[in-house]
Amino acid sequence: MKPKLSEARVSSKQERKHAGFVYNVTTDMGNLFANGFLVSNSGGLGTPPHLRVAPGAVHRAHRGVLFIDEVASLSPKAQQELLTALQERKFSISGQSEMSSGALVHTEPVPCDFVLIAAGNYKDLQKMHPALRSRIRGYGYEAYMEETMPDTPENRGKLVRFIAQEVTKDGKIPHFDKSGIDAIIDEARKRAGRKNRFTLKLRELGGLVRAAGDLAKEDGSQFVNAGHVAKAKKLAQTLEQQIVQQMIDVKKDYQVFLTKGSAVGRVNGLAVMGDAGIIMPIVAEVAPAASREESRIIATGKLGEIAKEAVENVSAIIKKHTGKDTSSYDIHIQFLQTHEGVEGDSASVSVATAVISALEEVPVDQSVAMTGSISVRGGVLPVGGIVPKVEAAIEAGVKTVIIPESNKEDLGALNGGTLKKIKIVPVKNIYEVLKSALVEGKKKKALLAKIKREFREN
Repeated sequence: MKPKLSEARVSSKQERKHAGFVYNVTTDMGNLFANGFLVSNSGGLGTPPHLRVAPGAVHRAHRGVLFIDEVASLSPKAQQELLTALQERKFSISGQSEMSSGALVHTEPVPCDFVLIAAGNYKDLQKMHPALRSRIRGYGYEAYMEETMPDTPENRGKLVRFIAQEVTKDGKIPHFDKSGIDAIIDEARKRAGRKNRFTLKLRELGGLVRAAGDLAKEDGSQFVNAGHVAKAKKLAQTLEQQIVQQMIDVKKDYQVFLTKGSAVGRVNGLAVMGDAGIIMPIVAEVAPAASREESRIIATGKLGEIAKEAVENVSAIIKKHTGKDTSSYDIHIQFLQTHEGVEGDSASVSVATAVISALEEVPVDQSVAMTGSISVRGGVLPVGGIVPKVEAAIEAGVKTVIIPESNKEDLGALNGGTLKKIKIVPVKNIYEVLKSALVEGKKKKALLAKIKREFREN
């Protein structure tokens, strides 16, 4: 026999005060005070644990709002039950106590009329139950939350207010002077990853504010300044940044990447791991084709689907702009020690440079690093993560970084002192890439003349 839950009758004043809540009256004792206020269980105080039930979140949200964060992390069964509660506006309470020896309690449907607000990440949409999402679209709204906001005087003022709020909320750290505020605003620009934008990931920015405040407090400073913020950035690095730093140190020690001299078919690519930049050495080797029927491009280094497609597109660029027939060659491309994997097409410029260098036997300057996507026509397209990539190149000891022309303004997030440590070369096409990356010599001149003529004719 199912235990029943009935709605308590309270005064009109109490109804107004507690609107949105259901009070349970015991089925055998009628003890409203004990069961409605002292405990949340249904059943008398002497009822065995496995026969007591407690309302879930959907029931507590009755006549109110239910907010669920990371909704896609709910199991398919839980999402189906949520859908049922939404549609029927009532849902049975079921469950079992850890002391119930397996006994299950299940009530009659309990009212749960609520407004649902669900949040999640864009990449997790595929994990949402299609029926639940269709109801959200049909009877509600879907809103995409921006990760950045425009760099305007008004929004700079909002960031200043945010810093003051974080300081006040902490209650133990000093306020920021102008240099400290400017440093946080510069960091907000940098973390946006887009030109003329501020990041809206304020939780991470707030962590930096508190870390800088702690350092200022240790120093006995009256205010937090830019120096404290700079130290805090190193002290409060993300786990990804700390891992990347260790990887860079190891690769330096064992010369996995080079920052001096020249080498044929070897390029320092740039990538992003989490929110940290990393040097990604790429090596290309050309060998006679193993099969008479067709040549192959063999890439190793734990590549994702987009990265594989970018590598395959390189052959079209080589045929078009160098005139080299690759049908009699197997092209081997290795992403050195990329245990973390490679995804995206931002390494395609690096791959094309390495392969062309190997085919034409023209060495690449190893003090140069590069990033950029490349079209099948040889144009260099914009990519993300320019700021952390440039910072990684500086940390690794690289002298020159080649970036897409379209990403030039993204560097506004870096202060002048940082940019003085490295030479930035914005490029529009593969000709400009090779002009900056290859070592001077007769072979380079002949190759560039051929590629320039190809671009001129098109």
